[in-house]
Amino acid sequence: MTELAVFTDGGCSGNPGPGGWGFVVVHEGGSPVETIGSGGESLTTNNRMELTAVIRALSLIQTNSQWASMPVAVYTDSQYVQKGISQWIAGWKRNGWRTASKDPVKNQDLWVELDALALSLRPRWVWVKGHAGIHYNEVCDQLTQDEIAKHR
Repeated sequence: MTELAVFTDGGCSGNPGPGGWGFVVVHEGGSPVETIGSGGESLTTNNRMELTAVIRALSLIQTNSQWASMPVAVYTDSQYVQKGISQWIAGWKRNGWRTASKDPVKNQDLWVELDALALSLRPRWVWVKGHAGIHYNEVCDQLTQDEIAKHR
């Protein structure tokens, strides 16, 4: 079975500030097929946009009957997303959505949504270096920058 490759990015101009997110889902069924999505907000944070990109991509996969049962790999240049979902979230949930220092987890609403999607789809989480010439990561960065410009 072919694996879906999901590339995501999000960011802001200022933090908080106008933000954008983008994703590309690549399905290697014969020749690569790309599904692209993007959006933004006029006042948000980098981390909210990074999380939103992943949530939107995984939500699309979950609602696509051809994709929902396929293995998924999520490629993100956000260590916040990659470590948050694969390392930190278990402790947050165990501690009532509190950090190790007992502070409330920021962006809990998005983490809860991402956690549900991750439990359903069981993606493989891969951190990639940003701005390192990885084609689809660069595409997502450009989608993000285009959305930021729209929301200024």
